[in-house]
Amino acid sequence: MDFGPHLLLASLEGAVTAAILALTAMGLSIVFGVMRVVNVAHGEFYMLGAVIAWWVTSLIGGHPAIGFILALGIAPLVVGLLAATADKLILQKINYDPDRTIVATIGLLYIIQQTTLMTFGPDARPVQPPFNTRLALPWFEYGENGFAMFWPWGLSITSYKLFVIIAAIGILTALWLVITRSKIGLIMRATQLDSETALAFGVPVERVYMWVFGLGAGLAAVGAVLVVPIQQAHYLMGHDPLLLAFITVIIGGLGSLPGTVIAAILIGMSDGIISVFFSPTLAKIIATLVVAMVLAFRPQGLLGRSAH
Repeated sequence: MDFGPHLLLASLEGAVTAAILALTAMGLSIVFGVMRVVNVAHGEFYMLGAVIAWWVTSLIGGHPAIGFILALGIAPLVVGLLAATADKLILQKINYDPDRTIVATIGLLYIIQQTTLMTFGPDARPVQPPFNTRLALPWFEYGENGFAMFWPWGLSITSYKLFVIIAAIGILTALWLVITRSKIGLIMRATQLDSETALAFGVPVERVYMWVFGLGAGLAAVGAVLVVPIQQAHYLMGHDPLLLAFITVIIGGLGSLPGTVIAAILIGMSDGIISVFFSPTLAKIIATLVVAMVLAFRPQGLLGRSAH
């Protein structure tokens, strides 16, 4: 296969990575933007969503789509409620102190990880996709008779991977409409801008924080449920998504939702393309170097606001 079809294939794989990364990083960005909390346990909420998705689908018989649809509803809800409970029992008790919240979420990370290990074991768990039809992709090339379409061998994508990209776009669009067009979003933005003034106007700030923490974890779980038919569920699978999500929100600008989406597209596409042509390790090294450059020359990120 020539370079062009290879690049198209790598770009499609990168788009799948970008879609999952955008959902995961958006949860981290919303939590930091509204609460100013660096959630180190975010990757474990992602892992827990994948493991719960496997557990739900393994219990349901019949067509794989039935179990997958139930998992898509149950896993984010359970993870979101668990995160909201952790906020109520832990983060509120330490008054969201920045240093203590980092230590608290590190402890939460190990609690979730080890509890999952003791409950479900160390084995990787596969989840059958609800549908997985191979879709061959055409390529156009200029020849003696002008442009001609042909079907290179191996240039294809599955219907499920296309679904992941479309589902992520739909979820992020719905989230943007909620934040910018609804009363719930207005309360979140008011709490983000000035929590003390919002409290003076009767906004229950601690309750808002609790549900925002649950929303962030739930978004990570949605990303995990979508990816688990492509990658197997495992109790150590939260490390890479956490690292990439932190890289994304730093490059995009801490708390900036448009910046998070742009950074997720850049990182996801570059990760997919570099992984196909070179190696996944090189992709991670380049992403880390980009973070270092951003911190050196634009600490507030691509669309973040300067502190001065």
